[in-house]
Amino acid sequence: MDARSLRGLAHPLRMRILELLRLDGPDTATGLARRLGENTGTVSWHLRHLADHGFIEEDTARGTRRERWWRAARVSHDLRTTEFRDDPDTRGALSVYVHEIVQQHFNRVIGYLTEDWDPAWRDAGTLTQVHDLRLSSDQLAALNAELLGVIDRHREATQVSPQDPAARPVIVQLQSFPRRERREG
Repeated sequence: MDARSLRGLAHPLRMRILELLRLDGPDTATGLARRLGENTGTVSWHLRHLADHGFIEEDTARGTRRERWWRAARVSHDLRTTEFRDDPDTRGALSVYVHEIVQQHFNRVIGYLTEDWDPAWRDAGTLTQVHDLRLSSDQLAALNAELLGVIDRHREATQVSPQDPAARPVIVQLQSFPRRERREG
């Protein structure tokens, strides 16, 4: 992701719109406005803005000339935050983006914890914290790559075999990062 794309995405409503399109699939400005409690005109403006930056695209196989459907673009937008931290022109956009991503992750966890799930699904989910690791930056990067590899293998398996009727969409939130130690004395 470049500075222009970051500034184009770093708005709370645009990020919520993109999240809904990624998680739930294509929708119209009217449908998104209803789900977000926003004005249709405002949502339409933000949809065009997201499209201008390549985050979403019109789903031309759906709708009519009066009813435009939008979907998340099938493009990966990798953000390397170190490229923007020291740039005064993008620091504010980076701050908004990171805050909104963390807020989205938090809201998903709260949603899972407060929703009524069948015991099998409740027991299958996990919120885990591992705190007794000591790794170098290379080891942490290798751990993250390995964990993402496991997720990719599971994703590929579901795309190859027929979908289990009991399967549900699953969100995996991987959070692994170093922490500062409290120094004694």
